[in-house]
Amino acid sequence: MSVDDMTPFRHVRKMTTTKLDLTGLKCPLPALKTRKALKALTPGDCLEVHCTDPLSVIDIPNLIRETGDRVEITERAERRIVFMIEKANGPIGKVND
Repeated sequence: MSVDDMTPFRHVRKMTTTKLDLTGLKCPLPALKTRKALKALTPGDCLEVHCTDPLSVIDIPNLIRETGDRVEITERAERRIVFMIEKANGPIGKVND
């Protein structure tokens, strides 16, 4: 048995970050496209969303509350809003099989 066989983290999957550029899109498109992108991710993966629509600061956090995912970082620059969303296991209150 080698040292690598005894490492408890050898089965840990590398997390990925997907960037989604939604600059220039207006409500409701940023939230709809974010929802679609989140469906394609695996739990633990991150989605970095770039928006310019001021309503996205309301719409995207509301979407995240619905999906049960987590907003890890929210950054607001001059004309750009950046959300870092971590994909969770599923909607709050839903048992995964």
